[in-house]
Amino acid sequence: RFYMEQAVDIAQVEEDLGRLQGEGKTVMLLGDDKSILGVIALADVLRDNSRESVKSLKESGIRRVVMLTGDNENTARTIASQAGMDDFRAELLPEDKVAVVKELLAEYGKVAMVGDGINDAPAMALSTVGIAMGTAGTDTALETADIALMADDLSKLSFAVRLSRKTIGIIKQNIVLALLIKGIIFLMVIPGWLTLWLAVIADTGSSLLVTLNGMRLLREKSETRPAAVTG
Repeated sequence: RFYMEQAVDIAQVEEDLGRLQGEGKTVMLLGDDKSILGVIALADVLRDNSRESVKSLKESGIRRVVMLTGDNENTARTIASQAGMDDFRAELLPEDKVAVVKELLAEYGKVAMVGDGINDAPAMALSTVGIAMGTAGTDTALETADIALMADDLSKLSFAVRLSRKTIGIIKQNIVLALLIKGIIFLMVIPGWLTLWLAVIADTGSSLLVTLNGMRLLREKSETRPAAVTG
């Protein structure tokens, strides 16, 4: 795009551009103000568990998974296909990512944005929930995010979704349980059945019950195994 804006002819490398981008590679052009001198192609290696992570997100109830990238469309299409994405948007600047998130919010109501760079931060701030990949994320992304995954592992996303839903469920259970016990204590006051000891036991017992109920979250485990460390 830069060379085209500078009116430099790229016809001599257009065939190579199309071929390399079709292979899922990011292509950079090297040249001066008159002509193209060389082509450099780089390729991101798709993580081994990327496709499984996307599949797991869908199984956890996520309706649509969309990849937002600043890379070219051909490369984005290849990576999105390999990862099992529902959709992708390519050649996006930070403000373009914000526009896409606005569009998705209008369509779905709630959107979680996962990112690790400065370019992702504005979109993460606008989303319902911003999630930063901790070990790979920049300081800006980490400060903007609502959730930071300290393990740079995409499979943790579905675990975070399950844990969050389980947490909300237990909070609701604890509220109902506490109100029920308090209601019973109040009803015992009317006929005069409530003694000091019963009041103390009921109050302490309700605290213990909600604590023990909350501890059930410790049983939630990630489905992934720790990765082997190689030298």
